Amino acid sequence: MITKIDLLYLSGPDIDALELTCDEILDAIEVSLAAQGRDETVVEPRMHLVADTEFRGHFNVLRGYIAPLGVAGVKVVSDYIDNWQLDLPSEMALVNLFDARTGVPKAVVDATAITEMRTGAVTAVGAKYLAPSKPKRLGHIGARGTAYWNVRLLDHLFDFEDIRIHSRRPESRDAFGRRLSEDLGKEVIVTEDWQSCLDGADILVEASRLDTTQPLFKTSWVKPGALVIPYGTVSAVEDDFTDIMDKIVVDDWGQCLIGPFGCLRRHIDSGKVTHDTIHGELGQICAGMKPGRESDDETILLWHRGLSTSDIALAHAMLEKADRMELGLTLPYA
Repeated sequence: MITKIDLLYLSGPDIDALELTCDEILDAIEVSLAAQGRDETVVEPRMHLVADTEFRGHFNVLRGYIAPLGVAGVKVVSDYIDNWQLDLPSEMALVNLFDARTGVPKAVVDATAITEMRTGAVTAVGAKYLAPSKPKRLGHIGARGTAYWNVRLLDHLFDFEDIRIHSRRPESRDAFGRRLSEDLGKEVIVTEDWQSCLDGADILVEASRLDTTQPLFKTSWVKPGALVIPYGTVSAVEDDFTDIMDKIVVDDWGQCLIGPFGCLRRHIDSGKVTHDTIHGELGQICAGMKPGRESDDETILLWHRGLSTSDIALAHAMLEKADRMELGLTLPYA
């Protein structure tokens, strides 16, 4: 007779009810990154599925395992750039969690919020180790779901004096600016163009949603000592962008080598950026195996493509909190 197996379903409203704090989100992601740095994780290469080019979207499938948590998982996330016209999120996702030793399903979790939170958390944890010591100004391109958590978690760490944002559509950037101002309790400047947003900032984040490669992010806007985090789906940087960097840090070198997307895609494909020219992976820095920023004079680039282990770690943290709060729907599996 098969042992009775139940799994938990956490919906979007359930996740809202958890009211995760900024520190809870950051702690879960930093723990997973440090585990990766210690080789205590398995990160399988992501897979892309384009159902039809006319749909202007694709699916990413991310798979991984975190040994200290004893959990494996799979996330499927869709990325459709025209969904705003249908009043739908551009990114929607589900995470399946499994007991890594037995393969027993543990949970199905709405991962739309997870995708947004964990991306912002990787940005912020990266900045914790790589930003100049007292950053005062943040420039942020993009207003998609992950953008909110980029700004919110970065400001949680650094309490900026000056936050500037820009996005292609005026209605999108204006609404984003209002939301941030209300939630952060401070003025957020909405700019009309990329340069006004980025030029001279201490931390520069680029999370745009371009249709085609366009060098809209000018190398000359990056001042010495800045931290740059460009992770738009399609590259927006110039060919000489990496030439001014004292350190290039990635989340996972293996993930950088696959797929057609990413800000440094052509830099890697051309051999301009190689395993030998990068400083290392963020997880190695979190684990204390490699140094992060070593002086305020260093100009540093962090490129994170997204790790399955970040999704799994945050979903696991949500599952544990949901259990304490008795949230979620228990479903019979076997």
